[in-house]
Amino acid sequence: MQEQLRDRGQERDREQHGLLRMGLAEVYNPSMQPSLYPGDQLVVRYGVPVRPGDVVVLRHPFRQDLLIVKRAVERREGGWWVMGDNPDVENDSREFGAVPDELVVARAWLRVRPLPGRTGRRGQLSTAGLLSWALSAVRPVRSRSRARDAVRGVGAASAGRPASRRLRAR
Repeated sequence: MQEQLRDRGQERDREQHGLLRMGLAEVYNPSMQPSLYPGDQLVVRYGVPVRPGDVVVLRHPFRQDLLIVKRAVERREGGWWVMGDNPDVENDSREFGAVPDELVVARAWLRVRPLPGRTGRRGQLSTAGLLSWALSAVRPVRSRSRARDAVRGVGAASAGRPASRRLRAR
């Protein structure tokens, strides 16, 4: 199953002319669930450094006209090892190996969930439903390592301290 994105920006023009280094992409397939779902919009930043754990937009190594979204896991010889968050979808480096740097197009910055009425569901959205959507629709796309630390309750400032000090600081 291929993860497809529609890049709404003019990527090549940006690269060649140094114009605004941000764009929009839409997620089409489930390879990044539960982090990203089909229909989610990504605000992406072109030309920014990639770190392990970042969600990136890249050209598929076998079909370079196809843009895909994956998580950059680590640097390896030959480029980035990328994987989807959904273990049931294997269209990632397990299939095509490390991805050369020149195929990495952008890093995801924000995720915008679609309005519930646009996902195929019928009916009107209540005021409470609209408010709930508005409060949760736009979120930063977090790297896996930072997201994991947040779940554990370990912030950047306390990550180097012994566990006993972190527990007392809560």
